[in-house]
Amino acid sequence: MKKPYPKETNKFAERFRAALKDNGVRVSATVVANEFNLRYWGEGISSHAARNWLMGVSVPKQDKLLVLSKWLKISPEGLLFGTPPQRPVDEKMSDGEINLVDQQLVSRYFALEPEHRRVVREVVDGLAALNSKNQ
Repeated sequence: MKKPYPKETNKFAERFRAALKDNGVRVSATVVANEFNLRYWGEGISSHAARNWLMGVSVPKQDKLLVLSKWLKISPEGLLFGTPPQRPVDEKMSDGEINLVDQQLVSRYFALEPEHRRVVREVVDGLAALNSKNQ
């Protein structure tokens, strides 16, 4: 008697099919393979590999999972395990606190060429203006 696919891969397949539907993508191995290959930087996948993901036979490796999650606008954790991602550190912080990540960002900012720092300032100014309009 043939063993059924492991429970974890079946659950991944359910979440994967749901994410495809949520994004208006037809649940088809050929469609998934073609769309995935447009976004993946390495050697593409076959329709057979996409079918295995859709049917719960296998789960994509990490590099492919990241491409799928970005494409389908779902966290890798959510797609793989069904858990929401942890909130980024900066969302938990109150205004005015500077953590190690922020300190490293500032340090990298000052290492940029002057023209690149100007671009970063413009982007931050633009985002701040958008944020103030939305409040």
